[in-house]
Amino acid sequence: MSDQKSTTVSRTIDASNTDVFEVLSNPERHVELDGSGFVRSVDQADRITGTGQVFTMNMEGDHMGGEYKTDNHVVGYDPGKLVAWKTAPAGTEPPGWEWVWELTPQGPESTEVSCTYDWSRVTDKDLLDKVGFPLVTQEQLEETLNNLAAAVAP
Repeated sequence: MSDQKSTTVSRTIDASNTDVFEVLSNPERHVELDGSGFVRSVDQADRITGTGQVFTMNMEGDHMGGEYKTDNHVVGYDPGKLVAWKTAPAGTEPPGWEWVWELTPQGPESTEVSCTYDWSRVTDKDLLDKVGFPLVTQEQLEETLNNLAAAVAP
């Protein structure tokens, strides 16, 4: 078993950081971005506008026995720069994994986008064994960035 507890992928996307952030901060768009195939639809969500918000997604995966829901607790928000959330099975407190999106403008129509999937704070051994972190591979994260680039393309 690897000691690695997070994966980060980065890519320069030919779009303004404003346009990229508009897509990332809208949970309604996450199904089209998802490179893992787990996200099915939004269950309850408003545009992300600050920390403390929670959005709920409909998901599906063998690791959870089929269909399930997640509550995503927004823990980081800086307009045009950062959006982050901790994911939990619906109705529970986050058990320790987090998604962090960081944007760095590279000019008026170019943005460096980094996505970090971090499970370093998961301490529940049963959960670690059940889910088998990392649940989302580096290749799936890279596909998510490809999907984001397509979503903001002119």
